Amino acid sequence: MSESSFSPGAELPSGRWGHRGVLFAMCLALILVVASVSALNLALPDLAISLGADNTALTWIADGYTVALAALVLPLGAVGDRIGRRSVLIVGAVVFAAASLAAAYADSTISLIAARVVMGVGAAMIMPGTLSTITATFPPEERSKGVAIWSGFAAAGAIIGMLVAGALLERWGWESIFVTSAAVGVVAAVAAAVLAPNTRDHHPHRFDVIGALATSIAIGTLVFAIIEGNDRGWTTVPVLICAGVCVLGFVVYAVQGMRTQHPLLDPQLFGLPGFRAGAIVVLTQFMAIFGFFFVGLQYLQLILDYSPLLAAIALIPVAAVVMPTAAVTPRLVSWVGLKYVMAAGLALIAVGLLWISRLHVDSGYGPFLGGLIVAGLGIGLASSTGTSAIVGSLTRDHQGVASAMNDTTREVGSAVGIAIMGSVFSSQYSKHLPDLTTLPAQAADAVRDSAAGGLAAAEQLGGPPGAQLGAAVRGAFIDGMSASMISVAVVLLVAAIGCALKAPRQQPDSDAADNR
Repeated sequence: MSESSFSPGAELPSGRWGHRGVLFAMCLALILVVASVSALNLALPDLAISLGADNTALTWIADGYTVALAALVLPLGAVGDRIGRRSVLIVGAVVFAAASLAAAYADSTISLIAARVVMGVGAAMIMPGTLSTITATFPPEERSKGVAIWSGFAAAGAIIGMLVAGALLERWGWESIFVTSAAVGVVAAVAAAVLAPNTRDHHPHRFDVIGALATSIAIGTLVFAIIEGNDRGWTTVPVLICAGVCVLGFVVYAVQGMRTQHPLLDPQLFGLPGFRAGAIVVLTQFMAIFGFFFVGLQYLQLILDYSPLLAAIALIPVAAVVMPTAAVTPRLVSWVGLKYVMAAGLALIAVGLLWISRLHVDSGYGPFLGGLIVAGLGIGLASSTGTSAIVGSLTRDHQGVASAMNDTTREVGSAVGIAIMGSVFSSQYSKHLPDLTTLPAQAADAVRDSAAGGLAAAEQLGGPPGAQLGAAVRGAFIDGMSASMISVAVVLLVAAIGCALKAPRQQPDSDAADNR
């Protein structure tokens, strides 16, 4: 067995409080990163007015962060394995805080997008260290519980971010979101420095520069192509070029990984049933989560006429269900086996989405809440098992890369989910709109562009014609939402069947991996 990167408890205060301190510090840093993916969605209307941002600019204000995070999290996880995971996390938190403060003072879309990209770089330094520090410091008998709690916060962090953002926007402008993020970044850096040990790989090999560049370019161009394809069209030249570069990057990664003795992420790991199943579970569940947020928030605000804060509060039941479910998942795995809990989690998310797909304009919040709770149970089961399967497949000295792989699949899944649900929603919304030729050209364009624009145009039109147009826009919205929910639910059900058939029954263990 290789020397462990950290002997559990050796640098921690005695007893459970030492491990609880590590868990608190790492989950705080985790929430900072995850919440920043979702929180800004509520502020996009304000940004459009105050900065004059068009739809393309708004897309990149939201997703510039995701591109940088997804592209860099894997190589920066490997850097943390070598020079110290806490050290990289603290530097990342400082970079994140500084960029957040710069974003608060941005006076143009270009400067705000640039600040968001730098925030993504900081997030890519933070994210791998959160999970890998937990798995490297917790003893075997508590590790699965620590991973389960981390997974619960990873899923609930997006809702926490939206809730805080909604509360801030009730009183202040969009700048308050970034000022708050900067403050939390500083607190997260201090908490990590005080409460967490600096774990690392004590036997590092030569850094795989080619593999790092290839994976960064491949993942970055993949996410870029997904975002731009959804916005500009899938056959446009920039999207096709990015798709080609993405394929070339993954080919270079695979060839390099087979040729070098110590690759950044060994391609052969995808031959391990636990690693492969874990990656699929994490990818598909976050595809569903962020795709759902993209459409579900619009349902709450446009159809139910909720304010940003009330829309965020309406999603709290997801977090309330996810956390306790994730906490008891290790016990369920010991009773019935990993693959069945994985499959059940994905299937429950699919059922929740199918439930919501049956809503109509007059359904209200009650039926929406029912689907939300069912999906939340599935998220709790899938988050813990998917993450545990990935990190358990790698040795404890390589937990930074394992954590980064988990984070990479999360971010790619989020981008894919938004692209799929956004594309299906847009196409079905447009398909079910009524004849708009009798409307003024400006009003017709607003209706075609978005449901929000359509409802605003209906309000301006007023009278019976306005009421009729508003009803048609809401009906088209529901048709688009239903189709988008069904499309992702089908993907989840296929993945659930695959897990039930091919995933390992027993949970992978990083201590056993040390002996491989």
